[in-house]
Amino acid sequence: MRKGVKVTLVGGVFAVMVGGAGYGAYNLVNGVTGGGGSPGPGPAAVKAGPPTSGEIGEATKKFLAAWAKGDAEEASHYTNNADAAATLLTGFREDAHLTKVKLTAGKAKGPVVPFSVDATLSYKGKTKPFAYDSELTVVRGKTTGRALVDWQPSVVHPDLERDDTLQTGEAAAPPIQAVDRHGRVLDKKDYPSLGPVLDQLRAKYGDEAGGTPGVELYVRHADENAGTETLLTLAKGRAGQLKTTLSATAQRAAEKAVARHAESSLVAVQPSSGEILAVANHREDGFNAAFEGRLAPGSTMKIVSAAMLIDKGVTKANGPAPCPDTALWQGRRIDNLPGLAPNEGATLADSFARSCNTAFVKLVDEDGISDESLTEEAQHGFGLGLDWKTGVTTYDGSVPATSGGERAEAIIGQGKVLMNPLNMASVTATAMTGAFRQPVIVTGDTKGMDDRELAQARGLPASTVRQLTQMMNRTAVSGTGAAAMSGLGGNIGAKTGSAEVEGQEKPNSWFTGYRGDVAAAAVVEEGGHGGDAAGPIVAAVLAAGS
Repeated sequence: MRKGVKVTLVGGVFAVMVGGAGYGAYNLVNGVTGGGGSPGPGPAAVKAGPPTSGEIGEATKKFLAAWAKGDAEEASHYTNNADAAATLLTGFREDAHLTKVKLTAGKAKGPVVPFSVDATLSYKGKTKPFAYDSELTVVRGKTTGRALVDWQPSVVHPDLERDDTLQTGEAAAPPIQAVDRHGRVLDKKDYPSLGPVLDQLRAKYGDEAGGTPGVELYVRHADENAGTETLLTLAKGRAGQLKTTLSATAQRAAEKAVARHAESSLVAVQPSSGEILAVANHREDGFNAAFEGRLAPGSTMKIVSAAMLIDKGVTKANGPAPCPDTALWQGRRIDNLPGLAPNEGATLADSFARSCNTAFVKLVDEDGISDESLTEEAQHGFGLGLDWKTGVTTYDGSVPATSGGERAEAIIGQGKVLMNPLNMASVTATAMTGAFRQPVIVTGDTKGMDDRELAQARGLPASTVRQLTQMMNRTAVSGTGAAAMSGLGGNIGAKTGSAEVEGQEKPNSWFTGYRGDVAAAAVVEEGGHGGDAAGPIVAAVLAAGS
């Protein structure tokens, strides 16, 4: 046992008290089942298989004890990535200025051990308590056979990702007071989905918004576009005000709507301007999938596909688009959703409203359609994949050129086509107005702070817009979107989507729609049919308006 470490057993719980010169008093309470005796003489055989409960308890106890007393080097040797662990654990003390650390391990659930952290932030004469929960996983070392902590930055703090660091000091940017389009304050407490967005807005516009930085403990993300994440404020700065395009009314409705389903996301935009009205996510991982997600959009992509077919002269809304039971094209067999009756005399409007996959696949090899046709329609007509400058980090859609059977998958929003709710809300807005207006969350003329050049696309012919809105209105009134959109009056339209994902029991549920001057799109991962899960989320936001 190392000098200065005293282990006692109190009520069946290990308590490790360590004196750390220069770092205050550290202690650890370990509620994990311990065990494991001293190895016998001679070289030990390399063990295999999952760690035992005794090994898990022993590895956890030793790692947390070393971390608690401020010995990053020793703690790192109880992990399977000593270099990375030593760097981050050293930064915990020297860069984050966290002292008087108490680590309390909970009951192990297999190899996973939850634990709590209670520490004191001490910086330039100011102190403040700091507490949070984390967890670690014990694995067996591949070459040594030892039970080791599987090193992840999230062990130190759950918000840390690869190459992120903890820092205490003057904030990287002054705080901002974000307000909506009507001057109402938007904060993380009332609008939790806005957390990642507000962090990015602060990083991008904080210096120009007129505030002064405070002293904070924060996560410095390796991705500069992600900004910083404040964990604790030691001395408040003065916030500058930043006007956004968001609507508190729409945002409140969006937050409430996505709460109905796990792993759900939504974006609403104003078609007449491209301004983003709401962004909401309900996810365990905190990822802003509404802006940055990359998922196959399923049949919501048929808005773009229908525009391509119309623009290429293949058919029109009232033109032929037969809907057989199945379609086979260059080795790909495409089926319709179960229960959809075939209709060999269907028009494009019929097949669009019923979301018939085979009708679109049967038209994909008509004269005038090439491997690049859908890509060109997506880019030039709808502005997808053109590096949008919204004011925060976004993924702007991808519709790559395809050949062979992949062309059939792409036209129904599967295969290599990738979208998120922001992209599909913009697609809907373009279909409504004919003009691609690149989405923004901060307008380019805000206090003269922005010199962005927004993406440009030619948009859609007026005749195409008339046909698309006719088909989307029919979908909302009497097609697959009717149940979700029932009760909504005025000028409405919709498109449903169900995107199959390998390994999932249920498809992802997609829905996009419009009402008045609001267009919204949502996805619920493994939500099933688009009208069932995502549809009511979109409808709730359309009902709220802007």
